[in-house]
Amino acid sequence: MGFDVDDVITQGTTDELARLVVGDGTWHTSGVPRLKVPRVRMADGPHGLRVELGGSLGESAPATCFPPAVGLASSWNPALLRRVGEALGREATAAGVDVVLGPGVNIKRSPLCGRNFEYFSEDPLLAGALASALVYGLQSTGVGACVKHFAANNQETDRMRVDVQVSERALREIYLPAFEKVVTATQPWMVMCSYNRLNGPLVSEDPWLLTDVLRGEWDYTGVVVSDWGAVVNRVESLIAGLDLEMPHVLGNSDREVAEAVEAGQLSRELVELSAARVLQLTHRVADAVRDDQPVDEAAHHELARQAAHESMVLLANDGVLPLAPRAKVALVGEFARTPRFQGGGSSKVNATRVERLVDTLAARRQVRFAPGFLLSGEPDDALVEDAVAAAEASDVVVLCLGLPDADETEGLDRTHLRLPEVQRALLVELAQTGTPIVAILSNGAAVEVADWADDCNALVEGWLGGQAGALALADVLVGDVEPSGRLAETIPVRLFDLPSSLMFPGEPGRVVYGEGVFVGYRGLDATDRPVAFPFGFGLGYTTMRYDDLAVKVTGTPASGALRVSVQVRVTNTGERAGCEVVQVYVGNAPASVPRPPRELRAFSKVRLEPGESRTVTLPLDARAFSFWSEAHDRWVVESGVFTIEAGPNSRDLPLSQELRLDVPALRVPLHAESTIDEWRSDDQAWAALLERLPEGASFELPPEVLAVVGGQPLRRFVKFPDMPLSAADVDAVLAAYGG
Repeated sequence: MGFDVDDVITQGTTDELARLVVGDGTWHTSGVPRLKVPRVRMADGPHGLRVELGGSLGESAPATCFPPAVGLASSWNPALLRRVGEALGREATAAGVDVVLGPGVNIKRSPLCGRNFEYFSEDPLLAGALASALVYGLQSTGVGACVKHFAANNQETDRMRVDVQVSERALREIYLPAFEKVVTATQPWMVMCSYNRLNGPLVSEDPWLLTDVLRGEWDYTGVVVSDWGAVVNRVESLIAGLDLEMPHVLGNSDREVAEAVEAGQLSRELVELSAARVLQLTHRVADAVRDDQPVDEAAHHELARQAAHESMVLLANDGVLPLAPRAKVALVGEFARTPRFQGGGSSKVNATRVERLVDTLAARRQVRFAPGFLLSGEPDDALVEDAVAAAEASDVVVLCLGLPDADETEGLDRTHLRLPEVQRALLVELAQTGTPIVAILSNGAAVEVADWADDCNALVEGWLGGQAGALALADVLVGDVEPSGRLAETIPVRLFDLPSSLMFPGEPGRVVYGEGVFVGYRGLDATDRPVAFPFGFGLGYTTMRYDDLAVKVTGTPASGALRVSVQVRVTNTGERAGCEVVQVYVGNAPASVPRPPRELRAFSKVRLEPGESRTVTLPLDARAFSFWSEAHDRWVVESGVFTIEAGPNSRDLPLSQELRLDVPALRVPLHAESTIDEWRSDDQAWAALLERLPEGASFELPPEVLAVVGGQPLRRFVKFPDMPLSAADVDAVLAAYGG
């Protein structure tokens, strides 16, 4: 390498260091030619590389389009995600790209978020595990990952400025853990901050998030980069811990930084700190060992096909699938000819090739194609009539439904979960023919299916399958491959069953996450709402049986070494090989804070031959039993009974065992607004308070009085007439026993 980091920091002028903390154009860091510091090149690429050939969001170079995160997440297969990451790294190397901007791990708070196709799940454990595997695979090739969008970027509406108002507990339990997992497990080369505000400050100017949590608690050592256009005040963002502003035209923010240093408003040492991180990234890029062999496009297309196999979720099947070998198939729906295989915006890939179901299925079965509807949504009676005629002349209908491109793209949220009316009307007409219907969905987030799913004999959630999705779909339909995907997000009966629905996307400039930790299945289970298909659900072409749950405990929460081993035996009771995703959930009720009935705490995907049994072991640590205590500002395990459940999805958990954990009681710090009940629960502080009573006085409250006033702040209560204690007494004890 042509430079030494310490030498550059020492020899660099203030202007040169200021340039290092801003980008040079749209896709590069700024080098220092005088000191032989080169630039680092970045490119979009959560599910396929997007190297621009022109302006922003313009034409890009061809690259393999793998299934977006919505599909990959349904695989529940970290090993698959690692292989996809490795392929992305090989393509990045061939294109001269040093850092790939992805993956996105934001939580699917609402299925309406227009960018949900780029995110993994409504569950942070699943999102974090899969994203970590992808990042590990990518960085193993010598190409950096940039995990995004940190944090609480869960909608597109007003995304550049909306103030996300969310409790710290919800942040810690729902919106931060996926980032925490990726950072602590893989140390991604970059972390991208989001556009939004978070409880007031812009994320780009939030030292609590970017420095205290990310670097202080999680020991992150890489570069924090802005989302493109997220920086408002470069000096304030630098102070907060944002190392690199993107994009940038030299002579703007770099000049502001240099002038702030010269004016004494910003220390050179702080600029040096961020500049050093950018230089360390540059060193890492230069020193990386990469495979410079040409990309095997055919092999990557085959990997995209395999990824699509595991992305597809079989939601319903009365036996019509797999398609009979000699079945005459009416293939209906414009998506069979014009596939929808990815979302819109900055992640849109110029695929090396795109498969069409009208071709791939016709190669396996006798097919008659009818478009059935226009993607524009305009009614066309002639197309419907042709589709009905095809259905009447066939043994089975394969009906391709989905959302048009315009409904799912960066920058816009959906306003409802319904399919276009022309598609639903077509289904009604086809159902009247009596010909069995296999419905296939192409969509980047959940759609309502409850009002029409009964008209179908089978339902396949194909998500957005990437460039080989149609090839994989044909494999699944004819039974060459099993659909082994499981839902990474709940499909609700109605949008308004979701706790977030009344608060999404909020009011101008502000959105309140009033549902707290009750996101997705957590909220639906807590309110006992029916669902169309639960989190974790998916059928195969075989059947599985669960038995022999065993729970073994070592260590204790107090020692910090609690380990729980959960063992489950799974047996393939069908006649063909298949996969099962074993899921373990933990619940704790009652507790001192509201907790979801159950939360995913471990999973494992296994493949079993017919008649094969396997014992699956899933480890849990103390975090699996914890909640974030705002009173103690840390993770807490309380004494109580925990329920450990295992099964194939969040609402089918045939195995259950209770586990009691005994933990020393935690003292809740008292403060000026602590209630009478809170004071009484602290034996030492309460005794000290009673010692201040005048001789012969008593502060015993009858139960019926305590039931009324127990929730009142003690310091206010003692101001009432005839109280034997004073506010000064409370303050004195607080000085000794308060938080």
